[in-house]
Amino acid sequence: MINQIKTILLMGALGALVVGAGAALSPRHMILFAVLAIAMNLGAYFFSDKIVLRMHGAQDITPGEMPALHAMVEELAARAGIPKPRVVLIPEMQPNAFATGRNPRHAVVAVTEGILQLLDHRQLRGVLAHELAHIKNRDVLLSTMAAAIASLVTWVAHALSFATFFGGSGDEDEGAGGLGGLLFILAAPVAATLIQLGISRSREYLADQTGAEISGDPEALASALVELDRTAHRVPANVSPATASLFIVNPLSGGAGALLTLFSTHPATSERVRRLMQMADRRARTSAPVLYAHQIW
Repeated sequence: MINQIKTILLMGALGALVVGAGAALSPRHMILFAVLAIAMNLGAYFFSDKIVLRMHGAQDITPGEMPALHAMVEELAARAGIPKPRVVLIPEMQPNAFATGRNPRHAVVAVTEGILQLLDHRQLRGVLAHELAHIKNRDVLLSTMAAAIASLVTWVAHALSFATFFGGSGDEDEGAGGLGGLLFILAAPVAATLIQLGISRSREYLADQTGAEISGDPEALASALVELDRTAHRVPANVSPATASLFIVNPLSGGAGALLTLFSTHPATSERVRRLMQMADRRARTSAPVLYAHQIW
């Protein structure tokens, strides 16, 4: 619930930036940039999954090729109350995974070769539950909306910077000029990016929570995150920064530091693990031991 509220507040902050953009630019220009942002992000919403999978060389895995993996995904999808997604394999030795697709009926879960070699049954089950949680929570839709609004704000700021550089339109009644306009040009893109990244981090926390509820095993996901984060620092990944936010742990985390938290697409692994272990402790105090339906890995 806290993560849902945080997401709503952050989306509201993005909306406030759009209102600020409207004050800085004339309404007719706002409409133009809004149409451009919406068109671009609609394209991303409908086709980004295909583009991302092609970028990473993902190949479909049939149930005959990996029956245990498919059985695990099918079991967890049933527990999540969503259709079983496609399962694809990425030829990448860094252990990682992500989910994509515009809705549960068009969803895909991607796993790397490395993750299948590194994690045991419980850990992999926890990771898959996390990815199915992203699908269940419609995070692809939400991230697309956030990207559309952030793009709109950034484009307005760029338009204002060009107008300022070339002396403006000459219409004193349009837009907000002077110091206020300059501050908007400088601060708005950074603020929009920070808010968008904050939304991404809040959805990771929510996917951890929802995934742990789907699997019934928060400790397994916590253990998997520790292993994945440790390996991400040792095994390089051929991943574009543009797609790094999709993965369960940052595949480029070797270059990040604590001071860059605000600019990270992922929360600190230590904090994610702490929250999951709190969930595990609460479950241990209030429920019977977890029974696993499919000990198949």
